[in-house]
Amino acid sequence: MSSKIRVVVVDDSALVRGLLTEIINREPDMECIGAAADPLAAREMIRELNPDVITLDVEMPRMDGLEFLSRLMRLRPMPVVMVSTLTERGAEVTLKALELGALDFVSKPRLGIADGIRQLGDDITDKIRAASKAQIRRAPAAPAPGAPGSAAAPAAPAAPASLGRLSTEKLIFVGASTGGTEATREFLTHLPADTPAVLITQHMPPGFTSSYAARLNASSQMQVAEARDAERLLPGHVYLAPGGRHLSVERSGANYIARVIDGPPINRHKPSVEVLFESAARVVGPNALGVMLTGMGADGAKAMRMMRDAGAWNVAQDEATCVVFGMPREAIAHGAVHEVLPLQQISTRLLERLRSTAGRMTNRV
Repeated sequence: MSSKIRVVVVDDSALVRGLLTEIINREPDMECIGAAADPLAAREMIRELNPDVITLDVEMPRMDGLEFLSRLMRLRPMPVVMVSTLTERGAEVTLKALELGALDFVSKPRLGIADGIRQLGDDITDKIRAASKAQIRRAPAAPAPGAPGSAAAPAAPAAPASLGRLSTEKLIFVGASTGGTEATREFLTHLPADTPAVLITQHMPPGFTSSYAARLNASSQMQVAEARDAERLLPGHVYLAPGGRHLSVERSGANYIARVIDGPPINRHKPSVEVLFESAARVVGPNALGVMLTGMGADGAKAMRMMRDAGAWNVAQDEATCVVFGMPREAIAHGAVHEVLPLQQISTRLLERLRSTAGRMTNRV
């Protein structure tokens, strides 16, 4: 019988520490082995108890949560799930934490904290399980201000020859979850400004996707924003599913448009990759290209197979570069994927595919 997942909770609120301890300890496969009120106490607890996963509050006394996380990921990398507040500042700090190496986050409400956290119990424990199995990499030392590599946006690669008319006919569909915030940024960084429209469903709650879209926009040659219902999908633009809303695509005459709708969670997610990919299969067919990035669970796997059956070309991130291989693994198991590639090669391969398609179209003219 495997040992339990050993968790240390770090939060300055005694109420939250107690609630998280209760939620963790009621699960048969995990236990809370310690709870610390600040990072300095947590540091000693981690040394003594050697936990498998840490839950870490964003704002705490004696040491900022981000500073603690940065030190931890440089000196003793381990799975961290952030616990953040549903505020604009909370969103910004949480996204920075994901850049620093945190695997995922849970949003605690500002009001009705006890009931809110209890309602999130399954989500919290699912993320702890995923974190315990994730691949952790040591974070690089942060560059000094003004030093090479300290710019917010990475250097853009040289753009390939224009894809021209093809970019108005093709659409790229991306699904991601745990580890996907950074994987998606890496993927977009290498796409030129005239790339066909990209639609992304990243599992993320309301209140975070606006800040996330702004961060992606700062490092991308394409224009990135939250999707708006009924807007026309244009080349050179990236459309991110708003937190708490499903994103899909529809036809309006000769144009593709985004549909942003409410509705029940699908596969326990809203937004759901299944909704986006199903619309790709139904509406876009052979003009769709699908990308499945790192993530927990199976959301989107069945619909990605529908995309392939409809003529789409699909690629999945490989296990070695995934933080969590769940969603790509399920897509592969469903026979939905044409190629499995390291994250760093996906953008290049996708552009090669687009150029080869453009060449075939030219030869037919």
